[in-house]
Amino acid sequence: MEKRLGFVGVIIHNRKKTAPVVNNILTEFGDLILGRMGIPHIKKELSVIIIIVNASTDELGALTGKLGKVAGVSVKSALSKIE
Repeated sequence: MEKRLGFVGVIIHNRKKTAPVVNNILTEFGDLILGRMGIPHIKKELSVIIIIVNASTDELGALTGKLGKVAGVSVKSALSKIE
């Protein structure tokens, strides 16, 4: 399966409760992740994480699907058109 460069944007609500669950999922898919940047918004109890990935559509779907099932998590992603 062809792997392409892409990104995943994650918004985490109630970050103290939800962030550990998200981190466990990201660790599980660590072989796809090239880089990660997280910004906490302490006053609003939110965090935003941007993840750079090298993944196939199936792998990206598995990652985003698992993240999207976590209560309080919003996820958007995209892959480049070219391998």
